[in-house]
Amino acid sequence: MELSVVVPTLNGRDRLGGCLDALSRAAPDAEVIVVNGPSADGTTGMVRDRDDVDVLVEVSARMVTVARNAGIEVASGDVIAIVGYDVHVSPNWIAGITAGFENASVVTGPVQKADSEARSSVEQRTIAGRSVTYVQTDNVAFEADTLTGLDGYDEYLATGGSRDISHRLAGMSESVAYEPSMCVTRINSDGNDRDWGWKYRALAYRLVKNYGIRPTVCRRTLSHATSDSIAAAKDVARGEGKPSAWFGTGRDVVVGMTTGFSDGLVARARDRSPSRNPHGISKRADRAVARYDWRNMTNQE
Repeated sequence: MELSVVVPTLNGRDRLGGCLDALSRAAPDAEVIVVNGPSADGTTGMVRDRDDVDVLVEVSARMVTVARNAGIEVASGDVIAIVGYDVHVSPNWIAGITAGFENASVVTGPVQKADSEARSSVEQRTIAGRSVTYVQTDNVAFEADTLTGLDGYDEYLATGGSRDISHRLAGMSESVAYEPSMCVTRINSDGNDRDWGWKYRALAYRLVKNYGIRPTVCRRTLSHATSDSIAAAKDVARGEGKPSAWFGTGRDVVVGMTTGFSDGLVARARDRSPSRNPHGISKRADRAVARYDWRNMTNQE
């Protein structure tokens, strides 16, 4: 197995350093590709000073799906893993990947917090008669040929790219293995305010793009919205939220769902193939603004 590891990062220099240290210990022979951008915390200099990174790609977009695809584009391994910049891979990470590929073309493993145990089972759903096994956002490995068939991640999505790729893998009848030993630990992750508009825009988009307009899709979308609305209303009742914020969130959810449904229909019409990816790797060639490739000792800008 020739393993390439893609690590997208944005303003996470210190945590990225810890991630790369862990990768060097657990996977010293892997090709490591860092995709940075656009960071303003000295990440570029830190990476260029290391001797355990093979390729540094600088991108201008602030979307992780773009960063993942930029890394996949330059990866040379027959297996390509995607990990978050704020995780540490376990000593058994490589063994877990190897074991998973005995039965599947995609392997994913748990992402645990430093002070908690990893979940012991994979998340699965049946949607429109299709069994979907969800891959972990920051801990997944693909056979390179499988990623080629998928055309990478859908760059329309600012969030939910891994959920979308899980639906597309199911649509292409690609198997996904869950290996508990392929574990990573998330270190000191910052809490971020949820963008409710994008959450529901992404949810509606990926469901409509992959399954079309059908009762199951509408029911799942409305179910999510209802659950979140009830939770937010309870926060208001407890004095932990403001009614104006609750109404504002509701507006964002409605706008996001409407936009996602519309754009999902357009995407479904644009790509009728099983890969369902009208915004994939093959659709553009301008992701990287600079590339430092120490495999061949060349720089491209």
